[in-house]
Amino acid sequence: MEEMVEHEDQAHLHKEKLQQLQAPQVQQQPERRKVMKKPPSIHDAAYTGNLKVVQMKLQENGAVINLRNPIMTETPLHKAAANNHVEILKFLLEWQGEEKAELEAKNMYGETPLHLAAKNGSTEAVKLLLKYNAFKEAKANNGMTPLHLAVWFSVRGGTVAPVEALLQANADVCAKDAEAKTPLSHLPKSPSSEKLRELLQSSLDKQQSSKSHTMIAALETALKPIVGLEGLKAQLRRWAKGTVLNEKRRALGLDVPARRPPHMAFLGSPGTGKTMIARLLAELLHMVGVLKENKVVEVQRTDLVGEFVGHTGPRTRIKIKEAEGGILFVDEAYRLMPVQSGTDKDYGIEALEEIMSFMDTGKVVVIFAGYPEPMQRVLGANEGFCRRVNRFFHFNDFSSKEIAQIMHTKLEEQKAGSLIHGFKLAKECTVDAVAELLELKTTVKQRHLLNGGLVWPLLVNARENLDERLDLDCHDADELVTITMEDLESGLLHLASS
Repeated sequence: MEEMVEHEDQAHLHKEKLQQLQAPQVQQQPERRKVMKKPPSIHDAAYTGNLKVVQMKLQENGAVINLRNPIMTETPLHKAAANNHVEILKFLLEWQGEEKAELEAKNMYGETPLHLAAKNGSTEAVKLLLKYNAFKEAKANNGMTPLHLAVWFSVRGGTVAPVEALLQANADVCAKDAEAKTPLSHLPKSPSSEKLRELLQSSLDKQQSSKSHTMIAALETALKPIVGLEGLKAQLRRWAKGTVLNEKRRALGLDVPARRPPHMAFLGSPGTGKTMIARLLAELLHMVGVLKENKVVEVQRTDLVGEFVGHTGPRTRIKIKEAEGGILFVDEAYRLMPVQSGTDKDYGIEALEEIMSFMDTGKVVVIFAGYPEPMQRVLGANEGFCRRVNRFFHFNDFSSKEIAQIMHTKLEEQKAGSLIHGFKLAKECTVDAVAELLELKTTVKQRHLLNGGLVWPLLVNARENLDERLDLDCHDADELVTITMEDLESGLLHLASS
């Protein structure tokens, strides 16, 4: 009996102990605090399409219009564009506050709002951004344009509508990303991509045709003022046409190598326009895709050859490096290989060999210029020179009529600051009349030595004669700036006596 009581007591004690253990757990549970809901940011509102909150945020603080979020460094414009919230986009773009929305703002991947709209298939956002002149050729960090990303979206089962919107705005179908791929290059060869392929190919054909005609027209405009040099003009036209055709071949998937820069020799007397044509050539070769840059580095022997052993090589390499992507124009190139006895040591040959070693890299176009006879000596004496230079252009002496044409052109093209800017020739000073005057008042030797170089001093002398001829009380605006045949004749007389 006592054992039963003891057992009951133990059971009772155990029950009480259990209750004690449980009781503190209930008492120690933390009191639940009421969590305050965080108000949405302007980025949240732009993301969800809450126009009222966007309006409220901007009215409170206009500076948040270009506020970057902490993760993707995106602006509210990015968020609205990515999610096709055109009302918010329009509101942000038309915001009249002190700070305006940055249309070309880039996120951490270098993407603009137009990139995000294209990437997410937000067609209406794409159209609206284009309407506000968003840059359709903007490139992200990976080199992709909005068209690349619109194609990427469409390939993955999305609509082609963003692609169509960009193509209607004439987005460049030939644009290349960091992997040198065009939007067409990203298309898989599958039946599901045929509609997209046809769409892109059609736009590509139209763009290439337009670019081709524009380039050829620009080339012809640039060639028009050049007097003579028909062989050089014909060669430039061939290069331009070849560039256009190669682009079409590449579009067909053919692996057409880049055109190798053509090294040249300009043979002619001083004043025949060799340097001027080299500068124009850089512009034209860049236009037709042969040169990466429109630049000419002009050098002579003194720029390349050092006085002591070991100086010539580094000096020459510096100039070659400076000319990379453009033209290295070596004037009076024959001076790098002077006539010498067998015991003489001349460092000009070292400079010439240094230049020739770089000519095979394709990084620079080299033009050697000089008198025909000494240049022929250089060509005949160096086998490597002949192998690398395979374009020869002869600059003939100008006729009197060609010099007269050059004078008319030069006077028309003078820029502000020039001694003859704003001056003009009298109606009597036609090309034929000036040519006849040159025949009468200059010798063949003068014209041979000066060629086009005769024009500038002639015009300066003619202007000085105009100043001497006019009365100090002259107020006739036309008379003050008109050079006459009398002025030109006097200018030639001063030229002959100087």
